[in-house]
Amino acid sequence: MDLSNAKIAIIGLGYVGLPLAVEFGKQRPVVGFDINAVRIDELRGGEDSTLEVSHDDLRSARCLQYSCDPEDLKDCQVFIVTVPTPVDRAKRPDLTPLVRASETVGRAMGQDAVVIYESTVYPGATEEVCVPLLEQHSGLKFNVDFYCGYSPERINPGDKEHRLPDIRKVTSGSTPEVSVAIDELYRKIIVAGTHRASSIRVAEAAKVIENTQRDVNIALMNELSLLFHKLGIDTLEVLKAAGTKWNFLPFRPGLVGGHCIGVDPYYLTHKAQEVGYHPQVILAGRRINDRMAIHVADELVKLMLRRGISVLDSRILMLGLTFKENCPDVRNTKAVDIVTTLRGYNATIDVYDPWIDVEEAEAEYGLACLRELPRHDQYDAIVLAVPHHQFVTMGVRAIRAFGKSHAVLFDVKGILPRSDVDARL
Repeated sequence: MDLSNAKIAIIGLGYVGLPLAVEFGKQRPVVGFDINAVRIDELRGGEDSTLEVSHDDLRSARCLQYSCDPEDLKDCQVFIVTVPTPVDRAKRPDLTPLVRASETVGRAMGQDAVVIYESTVYPGATEEVCVPLLEQHSGLKFNVDFYCGYSPERINPGDKEHRLPDIRKVTSGSTPEVSVAIDELYRKIIVAGTHRASSIRVAEAAKVIENTQRDVNIALMNELSLLFHKLGIDTLEVLKAAGTKWNFLPFRPGLVGGHCIGVDPYYLTHKAQEVGYHPQVILAGRRINDRMAIHVADELVKLMLRRGISVLDSRILMLGLTFKENCPDVRNTKAVDIVTTLRGYNATIDVYDPWIDVEEAEAEYGLACLRELPRHDQYDAIVLAVPHHQFVTMGVRAIRAFGKSHAVLFDVKGILPRSDVDARL
């Protein structure tokens, strides 16, 4: 099978799909498809609100066209699906975007089509969920009339050092011949090279454990932070000392949100329970990480009370709302859990984050965020929740200036000197 001249469709133009569409679009005809017409208009205008792709890079993809019309997919041979795979309120995998995308591709694809999935799923999802939908809506037979592959995304939002071409890519295909063709396809844009897995299920499993491993390691650091807090020991000082050993892993405590690390483990545990295995370490880590925001809020309240500050009707400033620093993404951010918990004490919370779309945050979480820097001497407590570079550059003196003379400062990520803050994880 030769895909060297195949026209490609990228289904979903978010953090994962857009960089992929741009890199392929520098070399060959690509249709970048998204159901969000506003997103399509934005990209046609040369702007990316996720800030993953620059204006110049968008312009350099001369063979890339944007569309929200499924009819524009019908002359494509390769379809790469990069839609979100979230969890619902009960922490169960929500495959709705993946199902809808598969239905759209099924209606558009023709003979000898190759459909590659990059969305994070549990092992087996491509062949158990997606392939039957492709067969149903195309009328074609799997591995006879069309083929599939899985190549897990490894995009790190906000990371300007590790870009798509510089991150080694895992690839796989539903037949040996297709596997080779898909690997060669990605090698055209991935400078760092590829790793061809033996099967789609292996590639799916590899992706889901990448973030599960990080989640469990961060959970250990968070549990140690809870323990050392009770012992009166500074966690970051302990980690600095332990880090002098050559093989000590440099994980740190913190809030674990976003659409990857805080979500992907639930896909693996869902499949585990489906086959009769009850995962213990993975779910224990999830429970610890999911409660850290509540721990921050509770500790802040204790500090305020010890200082004689009435929490009732107090004013608290949250600096940062996104799920990670230097990134505008607010999906599944745990900073919101801090706000929710503090509101339970009848405190008034102001949120300031220079990276967010204020309207998006209001629509997603019902938060009325500040559009400009807060005024000085206004707050009884300040939570530095997300270490955006603006806050790091600002420094502790400028941050404390937002608070009253007695204000409590909680540094969640430990970016400020220990002697200058009242608490940190």
